[in-house]
Amino acid sequence: MTPFYNAGIRLYSAAAHLVALRSDKVKRMLAGQHRTITRLRVFRQRMAPDGFDVWFHAASLGEFEQARPLIERLLAERPGIKILVSFFSPSGYDVRCHYDPRVAVVYMPFDLPGKVREFIDAAAPRMAIFVKYEFWGNYLSELHARKIPTYIISTIFRPKQRFFRPWGGIFRDILRNFDHFYVQDSRSARLLASIGITSVDVVGDTRFDRVLEICRREISLPEIELFANPDKKSSKPFMLVAGSSWERDEDIYIPWLKANSDVRAIIAPHEFDADRLYHLRSCLGSDKAVLLSDFRRLFATDPDGALKLARESRHLIVDCFGLLSTLYRFADMAYVGGGFGAGIHNINEAAVYGIPVLFGPRHQKFNEALDLKACGGGFAIDAVTFRTVADRMLGDTDTRLTAGKAAKKYILDNIGATPRILADLFDIKK
Repeated sequence: MTPFYNAGIRLYSAAAHLVALRSDKVKRMLAGQHRTITRLRVFRQRMAPDGFDVWFHAASLGEFEQARPLIERLLAERPGIKILVSFFSPSGYDVRCHYDPRVAVVYMPFDLPGKVREFIDAAAPRMAIFVKYEFWGNYLSELHARKIPTYIISTIFRPKQRFFRPWGGIFRDILRNFDHFYVQDSRSARLLASIGITSVDVVGDTRFDRVLEICRREISLPEIELFANPDKKSSKPFMLVAGSSWERDEDIYIPWLKANSDVRAIIAPHEFDADRLYHLRSCLGSDKAVLLSDFRRLFATDPDGALKLARESRHLIVDCFGLLSTLYRFADMAYVGGGFGAGIHNINEAAVYGIPVLFGPRHQKFNEALDLKACGGGFAIDAVTFRTVADRMLGDTDTRLTAGKAAKKYILDNIGATPRILADLFDIKK
């Protein structure tokens, strides 16, 4: 890559080291990167002496969920396959570092030439698959130079991205290192064609396949079932599930919860350190909110006490990772956070359960949000409109069910990306 690009990455790395002085999350990331080559050598010795058959790179947890349908089918269809997964963000690595004993999981080091060569030498991948927005110039250039087939899945492009600007030549060169693109929509294919890239298939987003798979699993969560309907009424209390919730989201929906004492909520905050949990419980009312970890312990040791607590509490705060995609099944309405910050989180996880999905105003970069709005299954809200939409879903069952059916249909209409990619890259056709 150009000296300009490498200087930018060095500045990025230097900034991360400064942020690490006050951010435990970034500190963990840098420590993890420092251990990557050692971990790769251990994995190679133990499971892949000749190198990895496939290297998947996902920035964070959400992108990993897009790779996961491919990984799990490969593990099922090719039992001896050797898979490497790398993350850039701790929010992905921390949750999935022990994902499967057959899969090696590491941090990806910064995109600097020396670190890139060291990583690829240590991993020795035969194929690389990047997910969605991962356009690292030195990694892609090195893979291309070594003639290692490299693909990107579930990616999406917009006209204002730097690749399509008059000054974006070096970034267009980065894209040309991919052997093939599996994009979400036809607009992305047209944009790539406009810069001379035609090795493209429009297959959709693998997340649709993933969320449908989760929805169809029979996962027993008796403690959640008790909290959702402690008196086992045929008409259970109305349940809001708020997923990947930030404080700005909570400023929107908590006043509504307080105004509707008959509504229960399961809240999965995006982050849940001790201070964050204390603040959230205080906002909800400490006597009305219980942590899932506390409730589970009571459920295991004192079922009658858990029943009493479920009756007295209104809100369950999820202080662990890995459950949210299943918890939406208990919802009558979902609120997906992030839409007052950088952008909304995974709304497909909620929509697949056939419930209306509410999200914040910063959703324009997300096709699924725009499509759900268009079909009537999703609702963009702000501080003013949330109450109106939520009141309508609470008070009008027919409207709520109609919206939920539209959301479910949207998911079912968009499945199928995973088998198309598997058939193309791995000749797995069933």
